[in-house]
Amino acid sequence: MSAKTKKLERKYRELQLLYRISSISHAGLKPGQVLKNVLRETVRALSADAGSIVLLDPSTGMLDIEAALGFTHKALRLKLKVGEGVTGWVAAHGKTLRVDDVREDSRYVPALPRIRCEMAVPLKVGETVFGVLSVDSRRPRAFSDEDQELLEALAAQAARVLHQSWIISQLNEKTQQFETLANIGQTVVSAVRLEDILHIAVREACRLLKTELCSLLLLTPDRQELLLTASHGASEDYSNKPHLKVRESLVGFVIKHCKPLTVLDVQENLQYQQIELARREKLVSLLSVPLVYGGQSIGVLNLYTKKQHRFSNDEIRIATALASLSAIAIEKARLNEKVLSVEDQLRDNERLSALGLLAAEIAHEIRNPLTVIKMLFHSIQQDFEGNASRMDDCRMVIEKMTRMNAIVDQVLTFARSSEPDLQPRDIDVLFEELQLLVRHKLTSQNIRLDFQIAPGMRSILLDRAQIEQALLNLILNALQAMPEGGTITLGSRMTQREGLAYAELSVTDDGVGMPEQVRELIFQPFLTTKAKGTGIGLAIVQKIVENHRGRIEVESEPGHGSTFRLLIPTE
Repeated sequence: MSAKTKKLERKYRELQLLYRISSISHAGLKPGQVLKNVLRETVRALSADAGSIVLLDPSTGMLDIEAALGFTHKALRLKLKVGEGVTGWVAAHGKTLRVDDVREDSRYVPALPRIRCEMAVPLKVGETVFGVLSVDSRRPRAFSDEDQELLEALAAQAARVLHQSWIISQLNEKTQQFETLANIGQTVVSAVRLEDILHIAVREACRLLKTELCSLLLLTPDRQELLLTASHGASEDYSNKPHLKVRESLVGFVIKHCKPLTVLDVQENLQYQQIELARREKLVSLLSVPLVYGGQSIGVLNLYTKKQHRFSNDEIRIATALASLSAIAIEKARLNEKVLSVEDQLRDNERLSALGLLAAEIAHEIRNPLTVIKMLFHSIQQDFEGNASRMDDCRMVIEKMTRMNAIVDQVLTFARSSEPDLQPRDIDVLFEELQLLVRHKLTSQNIRLDFQIAPGMRSILLDRAQIEQALLNLILNALQAMPEGGTITLGSRMTQREGLAYAELSVTDDGVGMPEQVRELIFQPFLTTKAKGTGIGLAIVQKIVENHRGRIEVESEPGHGSTFRLLIPTE
């Protein structure tokens, strides 16, 4: 076979090898498997006894063996610094190095027994070295110039394949992360109880970013301290750690500036307040991101690793996104708790109002016969004049009747509604506050709240608290009349009745409606068509409107909803 034919045949085998390595990137393999396949093809092509691919760890500056063939377990644990050994020299200089006899080169660091020859080439992306591909042989001068050219060509092709594989892997990982983030967001936001939201957030943050510990700290109302409210992967010692002062703590920066913070090693950072705790827990790297709501920090989400780790920009963005979702969910839960508290207060006020009306009704019914008894007793008393013992009894009876009358007066005074505190109020602001109070109930029952505010609607004189209570009662009644969902409309306009000017506030629903016989009695105390309730809510509404010297109108038909109009005089 001629030299030319041999050269062509060698070139053909080289092209075949480059093609096989190139095709590895299209096999859908993970980067680790790509490394092993590239190394296997390289060792086979150069008839080497061993080979390795080492990659540079930017966070430590060390060269880590990522793939190896023909290495012992002891050799696999070998770590070289950049510049150390043949491999380290190539990583430092970005050039190929071929050592024909390692016994004659002081740069060689023994890793395998009986190795006599080593050749290493850099793996580059552009001008940046990210690793080294090397082959070893037990024969001195085992590799020729042609072998070196082939290895350099293989390394160039392998670098492109690895880079492409990493990009594909990163894209797949990002896709999975964002899908997971979307699912986590849905889970966090759909939770109702604050405790559930906090524990979901820390658990999923650990899982999503592959960290060993996550803690969530919320600001106290005075914004001076951070309280540990939830953690995942923490020991009892960590969970019982003292509160952090915002001014003195490292994560106080996150609160003040609403920006993420990364620390490579908290055990070596003098600004970190709890270094001894971090050492006991073996916590090293920290990523702290703010929980931001309404442009203001309400707390921080802290993620820890147990070995040095430089958090990437992608990891910081994902943690920030999760923290933002958690902040929204936390504020939603807090608002929900406030709404439930307001509803409890409303129910308590309704019961108290019912008792007040009941007491007034009873007092009124007692007062009339009591007055008759007093009148009749005065005439009977005259029959006992001159009888001292009988007169003492009469005085005692009169004294007790006077006492009873005083008690009746006190009950009636207590039951009377207080005079409204009339102040100019904007109707659109009042409606917005009502929407905040009932928005969770509206969402849970698939009900939309619409507004119909007439243009140029000026502020009117009213007692905000009383009118808000009246409208809230009407909205809650409308919610119960719409079990299948629908629309509630709050309206306002200026109108006239019998020549007088009124501000009309209306609540309209498309619920079940009311028959005429019910509509005529709905303002009577203790009348109710609901399974639960006191039947006093509409009586309170009517009383509030009457206190404003106004009137209330009702329109309703079965199956066509109801409209309540509160008419407040403007003059």
